[in-house]
Amino acid sequence: MKHLGLLLVVVLVAGGAAGFVAARTSAPSAQAASLPQALTDWAVIDLTQPISMDIPLWPGDPEVEIEPWATYAEDDYFINRISIGEHSATHWGTPNTFIEGARSAEMIPAAELVVPAVVIDVREQGAADPDYRVSIEDVEAWEAENGPIPEGSVVIIYTGWQEKWDDAQAFLGLDADEVLHWPGFGADTVEYLIAERGIVGLGTDTHGADAGNDEEFGASFAMYDADGMILECLAGLDQMPPTGATLVVGGWPIVGGSGSPARVLAFVPPAE
Repeated sequence: MKHLGLLLVVVLVAGGAAGFVAARTSAPSAQAASLPQALTDWAVIDLTQPISMDIPLWPGDPEVEIEPWATYAEDDYFINRISIGEHSATHWGTPNTFIEGARSAEMIPAAELVVPAVVIDVREQGAADPDYRVSIEDVEAWEAENGPIPEGSVVIIYTGWQEKWDDAQAFLGLDADEVLHWPGFGADTVEYLIAERGIVGLGTDTHGADAGNDEEFGASFAMYDADGMILECLAGLDQMPPTGATLVVGGWPIVGGSGSPARVLAFVPPAE
């Protein structure tokens, strides 16, 4: 019910109040009664990092290129030509990233891009150990305070790495041996969350769902094997509640694509 309400709020953003009223009018009365009265009842949190040619990039990924294609002086309008890897900036990953023949970006229906989110704060652990792997015990401690993780959720870890975005060296943690360092999910933790909580995705403010020095990518493989999504390089997690938010993932439906840069928005309903 909450997600129906959210989708109609998005209608208001795109089409104005009249479209929202029409959508509400056509909904069953029981559903309409649960909808927010105005967009201003919701907090909207942008979980997207800004994109420039200086953003942190996974080693070996294509450089970001942004250059004018048309200018006011010569063309009477302005647009840029951009070139960017599918998994650069704040981005959305789909199962075919690691699994040949799995679903690609254009195969993901819009309904799967509107999902509940929970946020597990592991900043303290990450500060003590940049290679920290989020454990089942961390999940159990979170649930002891917040209740069970709802089925169908995207589980996001807030490592604090979002604050390093403007310093590529610090964000990537690349050492002299070219090993990356940031906290991530333990593979067994993701397997547990899929099997016991029915999650549909992972999220993080680092450049990978796995710890930076984890070259087996066990957490990512587990999530993609379960046909789920992964969101990386998120921002704004300091503004997110532990539970109750709903994500709208603006992933591009690139034919055959393994995901894309994405505008990720979180909608938080008013406190009851």
